[in-house]
Amino acid sequence: MPRIENSIDIAADARDVFDITNDIARWPEIFNEYHKAVVVSQEREGRWTEIVFELTNEEGNSWRSWRLIDHRELVAIAERRDPLFPFAYMHLKWTCTPVSGGTRMTWIQDFELDENFTVPLPTVLERMNTHTRENQVRIKEKIESGAVKAA
Repeated sequence: MPRIENSIDIAADARDVFDITNDIARWPEIFNEYHKAVVVSQEREGRWTEIVFELTNEEGNSWRSWRLIDHRELVAIAERRDPLFPFAYMHLKWTCTPVSGGTRMTWIQDFELDENFTVPLPTVLERMNTHTRENQVRIKEKIESGAVKAA
């Protein structure tokens, strides 16, 4: 199973970083690839929030995802649902851990490519790693500059 794992330290409170990065409606503001983000359903019960949402990228491709947010442990797990292609599955885990000087934000992506996807795995891994790092740096810069704040 291929895995992408990237972390970045952000000079901000862990809860604020977690809240900002799990505010799906704001993703077009904080990520570089989402043109549109629509929350389809959201239910909060105690420490948990379950969200179904739809993302649209700059090329106009849309897909639906599911996310379970643990507000106490500052962990979010998610999966891409429909359509899955180019993946057979895509599971994500995001954590925000307090560290000296702020927060370590870690994103883990476990996946398998669809057997009909023709881009070689090493190319996909390189692209995903680059893309993830770029987004993490973008989020770090936006939070540390004060351009985005927790709601």
